[in-house]
Amino acid sequence: MSAPDFIEVYDGALSREDCARLVARFEASGQHEPGRVGSGVLPELKDSRDIHISGRREWADAEQQLNTAVFRGLLAYLRKYRYALIAPLMLQVPDPASGEPVRLDAELFDRLDDARLGPIVSHVFRPGGINLQRYTAGRGGYPYWHCELYPKDASAEPLHRHLLWTIYLNDGFEAGETEFLYQRRKIAPKTGSLLIAPTAFTHTHRGNMPVGGDKYIATSWVLFQRAETLFGRG
Repeated sequence: MSAPDFIEVYDGALSREDCARLVARFEASGQHEPGRVGSGVLPELKDSRDIHISGRREWADAEQQLNTAVFRGLLAYLRKYRYALIAPLMLQVPDPASGEPVRLDAELFDRLDDARLGPIVSHVFRPGGINLQRYTAGRGGYPYWHCELYPKDASAEPLHRHLLWTIYLNDGFEAGETEFLYQRRKIAPKTGSLLIAPTAFTHTHRGNMPVGGDKYIATSWVLFQRAETLFGRG
């Protein structure tokens, strides 16, 4: 049995119809702007058109739809990689049999159904801001090898990123894969599929240029709650 690479793809996270509606809304909105990286607009590193939909009232339904789909995928991901939740924190949770607080370990984790696991996951993690992105055929892409963790500012917000995710909103073009450097793995876009992977340098990646058609994606992160939420302000 080969060692896991911690890159998972879940087909059917969104329907083809829902994806097509998001693509159509993207184009009809007139809101897309040049894509940004941590240092600003640098098209030699990332050439895309983006809409940051989080916090926009007209996109609230789409944001909720995407976060709901990602949360389902996150629960599946944690079922396979339970220590992504257990290892960073010494969590105490109610025992499903007695209701008494107990330390969460692998054995207890496996006894939790989704109804009990979901609130624990929501206590530990929060959704990041969502970008809808278009990579233009024969031009667009994110060719710079990068990871998702970096010390950008005093808020340390990018350092709270635990997992990255992408939902592919279309296919029918060549190339355009999400390519992971150390895992030597390319994820081909498939309409409605959800990619989840760790954010650290171990999963350095890039977005290859699509050929023969534009590529549309929704993308963001699963972040830890901030310390004051998890531990209080003491």
